Amino acid sequence: MAGPGGKSGPLQARLRLDKWLWQARFFKTRDLASEVVTEGHLRLNGQHCRKPGHGIGPGDVLTFAQGETIRVIKVLDLGQRRGPASEAETLYLDLDPRDDGASHLE
Repeated sequence: MAGPGGKSGPLQARLRLDKWLWQARFFKTRDLASEVVTEGHLRLNGQHCRKPGHGIGPGDVLTFAQGETIRVIKVLDLGQRRGPASEAETLYLDLDPRDDGASHLE
């Protein structure tokens, strides 16, 4: 049975988890993204992941806290760089879109 980032194809492209979170603009720095992962505040495909260098690819689902909001994100693309926000938004699908921008935590 494959682990959290189990490969579904023979040579599927992968990118470090912390780098992808930074490129997709969920965190200001890779260090912050890495900290969230190592402290156990992120799930990859429903399983805890504490390795910032874990490879992720399209189709993986990430669940993590961002401020007071719980984000559920499906990876659509890996991207090549940390570009503008409009470019970063093409890398993922928000599986729990907020209607009014309010926090889901109370």
